[in-house]
Amino acid sequence: MYSHDPLPPVDRRRTEIRHLNLPCEFVAPTTKEAWEKRARSLREHILVSMGLWPNPARSPLNAEITHRVERDGYSIENVRFQSLPGFYVTGNLYRPFGGDGSSAGSPADDNGSSADGTGGTGDDGPGGADFNAGDPSPDSLRPAILNPHGHWKEGRLAHEPDGSIPARCINYALQGYVAFAWSMAGYNDSTQLDHRTFGDDRKQLWGLSLMGLQLWNGMRSVDFLQSLPDVDNSRIACTGASGGGTQTFMLTAVDDRVRAAAPVNMVSAHMQGGCICENGPNLRIETNNMEIAALAAPRPLLLVSATGDWTVNTPELEYPAIRAVYALYDAEDHLAQVQIDADHNYNAASREAVYAWFGRWMLDSESGDRFSERPVEPEPPDSMLAITAENRPEDWIDEEGLTEVWIDRARKQLNKMKPSDARSLRRFRQVMSAGFRSIIGSPNAADGDLVATRMGMHRTGTCTVRTGFIGWRNGGDRVPFTEFHPPDAPRGAVLVVHPDGVSALTQDNGRDPGPLVQHLLGKGLLVLSADVFLTGPADGKPADREPASGDHAYFTTYNRTATANRVQDILTAVAWLRRTGGVASVSLVGIGAAGPWCLLACGLSPHVGRAVIDTYRFDTDSDEAYESRLFIPVLRRLGGLSAAAALATPAELYLHHTGHAFETDEIEAAYRAADALDRLRTQRSPADLNQVVAWIDEGP
Repeated sequence: MYSHDPLPPVDRRRTEIRHLNLPCEFVAPTTKEAWEKRARSLREHILVSMGLWPNPARSPLNAEITHRVERDGYSIENVRFQSLPGFYVTGNLYRPFGGDGSSAGSPADDNGSSADGTGGTGDDGPGGADFNAGDPSPDSLRPAILNPHGHWKEGRLAHEPDGSIPARCINYALQGYVAFAWSMAGYNDSTQLDHRTFGDDRKQLWGLSLMGLQLWNGMRSVDFLQSLPDVDNSRIACTGASGGGTQTFMLTAVDDRVRAAAPVNMVSAHMQGGCICENGPNLRIETNNMEIAALAAPRPLLLVSATGDWTVNTPELEYPAIRAVYALYDAEDHLAQVQIDADHNYNAASREAVYAWFGRWMLDSESGDRFSERPVEPEPPDSMLAITAENRPEDWIDEEGLTEVWIDRARKQLNKMKPSDARSLRRFRQVMSAGFRSIIGSPNAADGDLVATRMGMHRTGTCTVRTGFIGWRNGGDRVPFTEFHPPDAPRGAVLVVHPDGVSALTQDNGRDPGPLVQHLLGKGLLVLSADVFLTGPADGKPADREPASGDHAYFTTYNRTATANRVQDILTAVAWLRRTGGVASVSLVGIGAAGPWCLLACGLSPHVGRAVIDTYRFDTDSDEAYESRLFIPVLRRLGGLSAAAALATPAELYLHHTGHAFETDEIEAAYRAADALDRLRTQRSPADLNQVVAWIDEGP
């Protein structure tokens, strides 16, 4: 019954804190089918961690041109649009001269366009630009390049030897592309948020992060390009360096409208990104930038590296790892790498490598001369801003306003998804189960990977007590547990979780079962309890509540919170109890503060058939309650405890000690949709011992 494969001597989740500078590896699956299964799961995980699951509604862009100039062979338009109501993306649109249908539409005054999206003449522009121009012929459609920027001081307007966004965008326009460069939040005229300080526990609970916003801005930038009459929607590519490289491979990973990509100086096995805008919560707990970049396969991908930064090993390390994925598609020629002998950069040599790569795939051209960079003269930076003090939109919102818009939209989306019948319940389960698996994780390895070690045994009265540790092979976890066996063959199995661990359920210095366990044994049930993460003798302050700094900055990007680990341990104990008890489903009792942990586990495990949950008067509509008692990033974005309980249908669920703050209406509606309302009981007062035992023994 018990494997002799050893678990780690200590729970590595307590001793090993993962961080952005920790070397990592990526080994591709050996089959295309295995990779595509992993890729689907990973894309879902990225969207969940970015707060974009379920996919938010796309509100109108309300795109505007505020200024336009025409130069020799290209035009530049200052553009702004709303990625969310009142939250603006600001950027510059570079087009081949005359390639924007500028003869269409009526001119506006020198202040730019009106809110209907019709552009006007800039101070130097002779004609009117119109986003709503008539459809051109297919032969006149142009490929488009998205150009996110990194942490250069001047953002999208940086023009220096190590990196120039205007130089590459002007050259793209001269080569025949439409190019769009936009600002990261906090740069240039995107001043609604501060770039380095955005984020707190409340925002994390609602899935609101700077990285998620920037990914959403990238997705909306694709929407914007596809709305232009001169853009070929099937030929959109993306490139950026440093933090712009992160934006490039993240956008390419989740948005298949990006048909080719070139992340520059970013994909690395030993540095994952050093800014808050590259470290969304939960993102890299079980993945890394190499695997995320590989999600581009089999689309064309160029890895540009440098000898003087963290991409120095790309030719020998990151490139071969990603190439193994392309080999699964017989598409190795769709992947390439080039290394520039320079420090961290997107210099002219790097740019020319990307020009040639995109020329091959987007223009069907390999003419070397065509892709040599031409010298350019950028416009004065102040003239490139789409939002100024004089033209700031009336609906412009600040950080507080954005937070409220985000949360309000999330609430409305959750309300629309509430199950009302069997069909909507199936849809709810499909979407939300993926979300909860992402933020909590669930043991999904083969049953043979569940191992136990250091077993002890003694008898007390008619009860046999076994102790030991359980965990998942190579998982790093080490969970102390105690089994209480009745004298005869058990007629069922129950897991009891206490916030103080196993010792709270025993007496006589832990050797004898306490009253609850005795009563359950008296019903012929096998009882198991476990010291879930940081409970029992191994208690301690969760690392996720410590101030983050240095290597341990962005803790929740790389490590699960204490609450998530506790829920995982409950799921591990359920899996172990099913095996050792020889039962298809188990019962679950969550006591005190452990009740909400157990309710989350009920939503993730189809093997919990019956549960008694002390909700501990948890206030399900209080961000503070989630922050202090049940902190898991993105949990509120997915509906919190109410959604977890809805996912538990049709398990026999007894929720007690709800008080007046624990909302049960949504849970009752879900059980009604499952035609299982008779399997649900709610009670404002705490259940007594007899009520708990009766429900576990007999059910409703």
